[in-house]
Amino acid sequence: MNYLIVGLGNIGAEYSNTRHNIGFMVLDAWTKASNTLFTSNRYGSIAEISYKGRKFILLKPSTYMNLSGKAVNYWLQQTKIPIENLLVVLDDLALPFGTLRMRKKGSDGGHNGLKNINLTLNTDQYSRLRIGIGDKFRQGGQVDYVLGKLSPEEEKELPFTLDKAIEAVKTFGTAGIDQAMTQFNQSSKKEE
Repeated sequence: MNYLIVGLGNIGAEYSNTRHNIGFMVLDAWTKASNTLFTSNRYGSIAEISYKGRKFILLKPSTYMNLSGKAVNYWLQQTKIPIENLLVVLDDLALPFGTLRMRKKGSDGGHNGLKNINLTLNTDQYSRLRIGIGDKFRQGGQVDYVLGKLSPEEEKELPFTLDKAIEAVKTFGTAGIDQAMTQFNQSSKKEE
């Protein structure tokens, strides 16, 4: 069984290690841990990881965030992976930093990458893993915050968040989305 895992972000040194690139960071952390390398390809960088009999094709689009749909659509067709085996990993302002939310479908929530994917694929019926980046910015400062570098506290928490996100992606591929949602969508109230 093959899966297409798309990490959203922007290419270029000025965007590396910014909150908006957390999708890229998850895939980079997974390839590093697996001693796998990305290769440049059409509309993005591609890596393949085999895990428990599944093949995960990791894609970091090179189309910039606002045109992510072009890369997703192309690679779904190239790999002949069904849309139910697509998982998009992205940042989310509405969630506290490090919080994971996996969903089977849904609106773009104001995220330009998702907006373009929904538009290009003509559906919002695909899985996504949202990773909270918090919303600690002054009014009108959203763009600077999203494209800003991580704070020292966030940097400290990041490895744990990335590990958790990788586990969520693996669970999506091996046990299914329902199990992944049960396991990784933290409730808002503290667990007893």
